[in-house]
Amino acid sequence: MPVISTSAVRTTALGAAGAAVAGIGYASLVERNAFVLREATMPVLAPGSSSLRVLHISDLHMMPGQKLKQQWLRELDRLEPDLVVNTGDNLSHQKSVPAVVQALGGLLSRPGLFIFGSNDYFAPVAKNPLKYFKKDHRRTFGAPLPWKDLRAAFTERGWLDLTHVRRDLEVAGIRIATAGVDDPHLQRDRYDTIAGAPNPLAELRIGLTHSPEPRVLDRFAEDGYDLVLAGHTHGGQLCLPGYGALVTNCGIDRSRVKGPSKWGGRTQLHVSAGIGTSPWAPYRFCCRPEATLLTLVAAPPRRPGAGAGQGVSASEAVAR
Repeated sequence: MPVISTSAVRTTALGAAGAAVAGIGYASLVERNAFVLREATMPVLAPGSSSLRVLHISDLHMMPGQKLKQQWLRELDRLEPDLVVNTGDNLSHQKSVPAVVQALGGLLSRPGLFIFGSNDYFAPVAKNPLKYFKKDHRRTFGAPLPWKDLRAAFTERGWLDLTHVRRDLEVAGIRIATAGVDDPHLQRDRYDTIAGAPNPLAELRIGLTHSPEPRVLDRFAEDGYDLVLAGHTHGGQLCLPGYGALVTNCGIDRSRVKGPSKWGGRTQLHVSAGIGTSPWAPYRFCCRPEATLLTLVAAPPRRPGAGAGQGVSASEAVAR
């Protein structure tokens, strides 16, 4: 039996510790601030419709002093999207509302839709990260956050609050039927308040939810929504090369933790990996913070019997 020297064990341990420190440093200092714009084309519009550019942002988790994040967000207005969709978790601090509003800047002057997430209502708190591997763990909430002030700021600039309401609007000549629910992660979703088929005259039907819980996605799909937008997952936040996300922090499977996918026979789902992190877990690994520019195009004519065969294009990462 080979004898392993004490010095070899010490060297190995020091090497492992050094690698761990380097990984934590990269995840917290580099990748957490390596913002990226992703682009995806999704065939969800009625046949014959012109394309629509939708900027999907989520999970800002803004702190007042995060100047780099705020500057990157301000530059997104240069994309000139037709519609902006915000799927919640904007705040992480009692004094974050001005920072969020100033960072969104010109985007608030464009047509916009929003719903809120748990970290719009309650400040994040420190927790054991192993709890994320247990779906039914007991949740703890921090101090209340000024979500009413944020809602007022958004609505005063013209964005539409879709929390348990249905709204029809026209954007770039396209009639859109929309609806949303409050955060399922907090068990606040009341889908019955918006249940039923959306406007049949609409060329596009969009549903919003912060956490992409299957019980909510199923209802949107049953009612005939073309596209559901969600956030919450942070794309897994900590991912492994060749494996992907370790957890989703909700009921969907790891393959849908970020980007476009199908839900049911005809509904498309897009989950944003988000722009921020909790101040108590300020790191990302193999999962850069992101916003997504979705180009919605006309779906091909549906053939009799065709259902699950229609796919979506793969996301293309573009650093901006």
